[in-house]
Amino acid sequence: MEMILTMGWIGLYAPLALGAIGSMIGCLRGGMAACGAMLEVESGYGRFVGVAAMPSSQTIYGIVVTMALPEKISAGNSPGIFALGVLAGLALMFSAISQGTACASAINASKSKAEVFGISLAPAALIEGFAVFAFVFALVLAGRLPE
Repeated sequence: MEMILTMGWIGLYAPLALGAIGSMIGCLRGGMAACGAMLEVESGYGRFVGVAAMPSSQTIYGIVVTMALPEKISAGNSPGIFALGVLAGLALMFSAISQGTACASAINASKSKAEVFGISLAPAALIEGFAVFAFVFALVLAGRLPE
């Protein structure tokens, strides 16, 4: 019985924790590319910093999903909370990591050819869209969990 309840608590915190881990790694990847690009260009540093911060949104999504999950953990809802929390958290984590890689690529491309800056963000925006899908469906399913 205690293990089932523990799974519920893990699931409750997983979207926030895993989303934050992914955001940290994604922002690290983008930030490293931004730092390198700043050494090679004479101006326009702000856009690199802004792009490097894009993966941070998955932490916000994780916070909202965590808050949407039932606050009362019971043997009846723990398996659902665990599954929903961990799977939503993994989706957010991997999307943030992937988005950081896409942002680093956009930064690297636009430091050499400034006119491709906007279009180079398209892959990062697509990845953000997948994170939003995972986020929205986690919210919908959270409302269907038993109390």
